[in-house]
Amino acid sequence: MAQLSQLIHTYGVLIVFGTVLLEQIGLPIPAFPILIIAGALAVDGGANWPLTLAASVAGCLISDYFWFRAGRHYGKRILRLLCKISLSPDSCVSQTEDNFGRWGAKSLVVAKFIPGFNTIAPPLAGAMGTSTSRFLWLSVAGGLLWSGVGMGLGAWFHDSVDDVISWFETLGSTALMVVGALLAVFVLLKYIERKRNLGAAKLPRISVDELKALLEAGHEPLIVDARSVTARGLEPGIPGALVYGDEPARLMATLDRERHIVVYCSCPNDVTAAQVAREFLNNGFHRARPLHGGLDAWNAHCAAGEAEVELKPKVG
Repeated sequence: MAQLSQLIHTYGVLIVFGTVLLEQIGLPIPAFPILIIAGALAVDGGANWPLTLAASVAGCLISDYFWFRAGRHYGKRILRLLCKISLSPDSCVSQTEDNFGRWGAKSLVVAKFIPGFNTIAPPLAGAMGTSTSRFLWLSVAGGLLWSGVGMGLGAWFHDSVDDVISWFETLGSTALMVVGALLAVFVLLKYIERKRNLGAAKLPRISVDELKALLEAGHEPLIVDARSVTARGLEPGIPGALVYGDEPARLMATLDRERHIVVYCSCPNDVTAAQVAREFLNNGFHRARPLHGGLDAWNAHCAAGEAEVELKPKVG
């Protein structure tokens, strides 16, 4: 274990800082195992425990503050960007919004333990108007908890970690190939999961122009808002839209199955809207379709002066 121990001893603080910073920014880099290794080596004097912990917290804070300011400045746009480039399913933003709406800014303390939540929670805190001072101390608390748990696990199981490190060192360059292969498999599995979610949401869309035509013809389509509670608080929806609540069966029981149903969301690829529209289809509403482009497309249509006041959708 001499070579790796010497590497961690010499550059350990920089390695931990860089790895944590890149992972918290959103790159698929395994920072938590590095913390475990650093914690194990600290027991044997191969790493400086307080300095390494401080480096990890600093990496978390810098990344969190960057996304916090981006969320404060760009709001929903930065959240949609993160979900577009994420390897997680496209419903990640709405799920995070629900978690954040349930727990508020306090969720930042445990956000780093929840895959997907750790990157999206800071910009969401910025978009929701969390004060800078409150965000900073919650981010530091979350960074301390996450980093401390990782290094603590390494210290507790340092004998086992030492054995694993020694095994990797005996493999030499093969160890790097093993780590690279595992990382590639992880990325591939997340990509397949993403494609599967996109495939499940492949339904014919209705455009804003087609929706406008239905409204002008007097068909009175039912507009359904499939966004999360937090998303609805961040941005006004389509006037007259009906919120898709927790009891869809009760809602569907009151509707005419021949009625046009148009479902919209504010997520990438209209995934949430497509999932809700499919539920309507499965319950006999053969005219249910997701709105292509979602709320963004509707707002762009209105901004262009193409949506008149009298065309507000009706729910009655």
